[in-house]
Amino acid sequence: MPFFSDELIEEVRSRNDIVDVIGGYVRLQKKGSTYFGLCPFHNEKTGSFSVSPNKQMYYCFGCGAGGNVFTFLMQYENFTFGEAMEALADRAGIELPKHEMSEAQKREADKRTRLLEINKEAAKYFYTLLRSPRGQKAYEYFKKRELSDETMQKFGLGYSDQYSDDLYRFLRKKGYDDNILKDTGLVTIDEARGGHDKFWNRAMFPIMDVHNRVIGFGGRVMGDGEPKYLNSPETMIFDKSRNLYGLHIARTTRKSQLLLCEGYMDVIALHQAGFDNAVASLGTALTSGHANLLKRYTKDVYLTYDSDGAGVKAALRAIPILKEVGITTKVINMRPYKDPDEFIKALGAEEYQKRIDNAENSFLFEIRIMREQYDMNDPESKTAFYNEIAKRLLTFPEELERTNYMEAVAETYHIDYESLRKLVNSLAMKNEGITARPAPLKSGTQEKRQKEDGMKQSQKLLLTWLIENTRLFGTIRSLITADDFTEEIYHKVAEQLFAQYEETQTVNPAKIISSFLNEEEQREVAGLFNARIHEVETKGDMEKALKETIIRIKQNSIEYHSKNMDPTDMAALMKVVEDKRKLEQLEKLHIPID
Repeated sequence: MPFFSDELIEEVRSRNDIVDVIGGYVRLQKKGSTYFGLCPFHNEKTGSFSVSPNKQMYYCFGCGAGGNVFTFLMQYENFTFGEAMEALADRAGIELPKHEMSEAQKREADKRTRLLEINKEAAKYFYTLLRSPRGQKAYEYFKKRELSDETMQKFGLGYSDQYSDDLYRFLRKKGYDDNILKDTGLVTIDEARGGHDKFWNRAMFPIMDVHNRVIGFGGRVMGDGEPKYLNSPETMIFDKSRNLYGLHIARTTRKSQLLLCEGYMDVIALHQAGFDNAVASLGTALTSGHANLLKRYTKDVYLTYDSDGAGVKAALRAIPILKEVGITTKVINMRPYKDPDEFIKALGAEEYQKRIDNAENSFLFEIRIMREQYDMNDPESKTAFYNEIAKRLLTFPEELERTNYMEAVAETYHIDYESLRKLVNSLAMKNEGITARPAPLKSGTQEKRQKEDGMKQSQKLLLTWLIENTRLFGTIRSLITADDFTEEIYHKVAEQLFAQYEETQTVNPAKIISSFLNEEEQREVAGLFNARIHEVETKGDMEKALKETIIRIKQNSIEYHSKNMDPTDMAALMKVVEDKRKLEQLEKLHIPID
């Protein structure tokens, strides 16, 4: 990542008003001093997404997404910090310094740029050919698949000519030599035949990354040639296991889930029918890379694979991969039709939406498919089926979740619930299955957790109060310091916040967010500055709440530092003694809020 000074980062941030930037993506309405809109990071009907011009921050009270203007672009556009910095600097008319790279780095960066240029030129060429007399065959194919001209344009569909060196000759005329062309995945260079195209006489599907750059292609042969579908090989800019077809559009969907398909045409047909949340893997089985990519945009994935045997097997492989990264999965039943494209042509978008609404829980899908392997008329086979169900139920570590699934399975397969519960417990005692129920919490553990969560909330509340009303610094500066914030990230934030006020008598929470490079940390920091402050009726109630919060924080601080100090450290010991004296005074004090 390029290095930018703190001063330059702050200049770029301060020159890009967050309301203006986010207003270009989200419709915002002003309520008091804050703007609100529908959150672009999760599906909601009531706007809980807030943008504060005073804090120069955004925060969603629904899903917890939050940060400053850099974080927003990194989350929404899937930018790296460097890319967000460049975009915002360009927007503000700020010229960023050129960073020196080694010769090897320069060569690699130049090569990536050239490969992206060539792919873009190829996509434009294929696009133009489709709309010429030479592309009539492919155009008729797309029309036969009931695609509109608008949809063909939206996905940049094209045609590769029947002559096997057509694209090669076109790119050579554009000035690209064999040394770079051989690494594009678009042409092959050999001594016997010279340069010839990877794709010819095919309907072409450009593959875009999330930044709308063409990184590869898929091609469907026109006629009886083999293979029927052909994809670009992996290159410096194209990694099949880390990209998904259609994600450049689906990432901005307002829908709460993503639909995961098997093929390009399924994605396109779904988008044309109004389902702009459809994506597909690129001619390869789903990988953990795909799952992690999906997790950046959704918590829920609905599998809409083919309803044949191969599609069922693909779904069974995908479910544990998605579960591993924390994605909730459901399976859409498209029978009697094979795939989404066929289904929508036959029954339409409204019926497909009903199938989405009635999608099957992935665990129950696995059990249903597994049942087909057993003869339910044979007692031995039937018992084996129930034992396998019990083993799978043990994969749920939480007792409540396991109970809910036991009830669902018992009802679906007409099994006596109590008998199933006893079987599950029996297997757990024998340590069969993947995991048994978790060990019970030790006495007092739950209370300790609640106390820790309550203390986090108190520290978060005070940080929010301080940036909402900076006059409080003068009130509490002799009572509370940054050292009294005992959570690691809270302490780092408090140090910067107190230092800002000491230096300028103002605070800049958006600048503090920029000091954290990790996106999850930025989100957490935004949450610290947006604690829910319950409305109080009077000034006296507010002062009482503030005093109680400060006392809780101080008591926790004394307890924490007493437990963690070196007994031989006299300075630390004296600090604890002094803090205890302050606490005694604090309990007698009146703490004004202005």
